[in-house]
Amino acid sequence: MLAIIIPYYKLAFFAQTLLSLANQKDKRFKVYIGDDASPEDCSSLLDDFEGKLDFVYHRFDNNLGGTSLTEQWERCIALSGDEEWLMILGDDDLLGENVVEEFYKKYTVFEEKSNVVRYASVIINGSGKMISKKFENQIWENPFDSYFRKFEGLSRSSLSEHIFSRKVYLKYGFVDYPLAWFSDDNAWFDFSEQKFIFSINEANVYIRNSDINISGMVDNISQKKKATIIFYENILNSRLKFFSKERRLKMIYRYEIELRSERKLTFIKWNSLMFLYVKNYDSYTFKNFFKRSIKNIINL
Repeated sequence: MLAIIIPYYKLAFFAQTLLSLANQKDKRFKVYIGDDASPEDCSSLLDDFEGKLDFVYHRFDNNLGGTSLTEQWERCIALSGDEEWLMILGDDDLLGENVVEEFYKKYTVFEEKSNVVRYASVIINGSGKMISKKFENQIWENPFDSYFRKFEGLSRSSLSEHIFSRKVYLKYGFVDYPLAWFSDDNAWFDFSEQKFIFSINEANVYIRNSDINISGMVDNISQKKKATIIFYENILNSRLKFFSKERRLKMIYRYEIELRSERKLTFIKWNSLMFLYVKNYDSYTFKNFFKRSIKNIINL
């Protein structure tokens, strides 16, 4: 019923990831490992887990994650069987020992009521030390409310602590943002199909933040900024109706800030911002936007 998909590339923490799976109290899951033509051979490590984990390993001939991480996710999912529920687990992240157990305990609660399940999460560093509090979530939460909590820095979210229905995945797939930055956030909008996300706070997923993963790297900032702009454009063009006016204005302003940090506003971008501010008119906000625009013109 549950497939745990691991897009593999880095060996550094992979043994810990596999050990966290082998230590699950409930063994009703199967692991599918898609090796993205990694230069770091994991075959001897996998030999150590024979008989301890039910897993399938496949090494791809070409590296895909370097150009499209979402396509790497998708071809790894294609390795799986007919399991109804999917989790994509980073090759450096860890599951608390009761993650699978709690999934089945709560199954009758969320069955047919939710397409997306998420767990409480804790951020760990390269040494495995906890560097954040435990982030818990509302048991039932609208995906747009959930995202906005993250937007305001009141929560966090990433791919590994989610389980989602294969049915909705096949319907929508992942949007291919640069570095897959925001691809997971976008997926929860799509996959939820306006049903609430169901949260399990009794089990933790440990998210690794190190200097060798995408979140921790500092040499990919430009790609992250590009992904951020595209993501906000998609929200502003097609999802604003799901947010209150106050929240809309905050996201429009964030989009404006991202644009200005990249370059001075072109007339086309300025015009689109003007339209959004007028459509969601607030006198104070609009006046400040106008002042910023005048300053931008003077500095051209």
